[in-house]
Amino acid sequence: MNHVSCLFHSYYKSVARFFGLLVLCLIVQNGLDARADWLEFRGPFGDGHVLAPGDDKAIGLPLHWSETNHIKWKTPIPFHGQSTPVIRDGKVWVTTATEEGTDLYVICVDETSGKMLINEKVFHTDKPEPLGNGKGMNCYATPTPVLEKGRIYVHFGSAFTGCLDTSSGKTLWQRTDLRCRHYRGPSSSVVAFENLVILTFDGADLQYLVALDKNTGETVWNTKRSVAFNDENAPGEMAREGDLRKAHSTPLIVTANGKPLLLSAGAKAAYGYDPRTGKELWMVRYPDFSTAPRPVFDQGIAYFFTGMGKSEMLAVKTDGQGDITDTGIVWRAKNHMGKYSSPILVDGLIYTAADEAFLTCLEAATGKVVWSERIGGKFAASPIYADGRIYFFDRAGLATVIKPGRELKILATNKLDDEFMASPAVSGKALYLRTMTHLYRVESAARETE
Repeated sequence: MNHVSCLFHSYYKSVARFFGLLVLCLIVQNGLDARADWLEFRGPFGDGHVLAPGDDKAIGLPLHWSETNHIKWKTPIPFHGQSTPVIRDGKVWVTTATEEGTDLYVICVDETSGKMLINEKVFHTDKPEPLGNGKGMNCYATPTPVLEKGRIYVHFGSAFTGCLDTSSGKTLWQRTDLRCRHYRGPSSSVVAFENLVILTFDGADLQYLVALDKNTGETVWNTKRSVAFNDENAPGEMAREGDLRKAHSTPLIVTANGKPLLLSAGAKAAYGYDPRTGKELWMVRYPDFSTAPRPVFDQGIAYFFTGMGKSEMLAVKTDGQGDITDTGIVWRAKNHMGKYSSPILVDGLIYTAADEAFLTCLEAATGKVVWSERIGGKFAASPIYADGRIYFFDRAGLATVIKPGRELKILATNKLDDEFMASPAVSGKALYLRTMTHLYRVESAARETE
């Protein structure tokens, strides 16, 4: 080979090596783009959106599935739990508990195979607090954990809160001294912010938020609900038992006016707090209790659901101070509002799935009802949005997929064998669905079109 030939040979080898590395980088990058961690209740933004606002990238979530179609794996989950799956680093985590509440567990499943990797009992008690007649809608493992690198923060209400190592499943720190009489069972999920784990205790006896140090579990701040319940002389068993002071909602941390703001709905009032200090910034009062949906937020407005009685949705300005009941409410909506399922906001429209089987679409700016239709069973799980679709899951095991817009357009209905109480999770192009008995990975090989 002459000198010129050697130069060309070396040149082409360099070019080939360069393009090979480029292709490898693209493959790796595409793989990273395809994976999205689901670290908390309602996903990466806490509002059911799989991607950030304005990101219209196609994910490729399945549109159709059944017990015999597009099921990559189906893993039985022992005992009883309603917490949402959380996903990171190829592992799917859920919590569960014995039906009577004596033993509490944290379970980890391999994301690829569905094989159970960790099944760790984190707490035992001989005398769990009874669920009473809340047993039909709640259990002892309803709060959803939060995942971070190397750690998972789990919460079972007043019984147990802890930080576990995600490699071994062993407890790094725990708290069993955070008192609250849940009465109908714990529901509010974990919220992580900076160096804090924030928990909500809206019980029959005590109502407060507490922030723990992520590294030690020690209390950083503790803020009591400030609303006057005015139920001391109210008639009926519900007032005597403390039901009128209970709530189940999970807070949402947003950025409002350039600062972090914690939005939290309780019995008789919703609040805005400074998440760093727990300081109450404002409060809006309402005559309701046992609110469960997580609030949503857009363009300086927070959207709260009030509870089980009047079941209103309130649009509230978030720049107020003190009691803003008379000045901060932009609008109210009353008909077919969700009692359990959290709403989802897409392109200026809010969608809420009601317990009585209605799906309702409202204008976020005005509260005007765009449409309201009966579409299926009762709803407790919260919806998600991706690929230009909204996915709803009802208590009969039916998933209804719609095209968001000013007319109801149902794209697909899909049935599994058991009911949905837990909200869904997403990683890559797969749905992770938890029924009352199993955890599913649902995924199609090719993107499905409507």
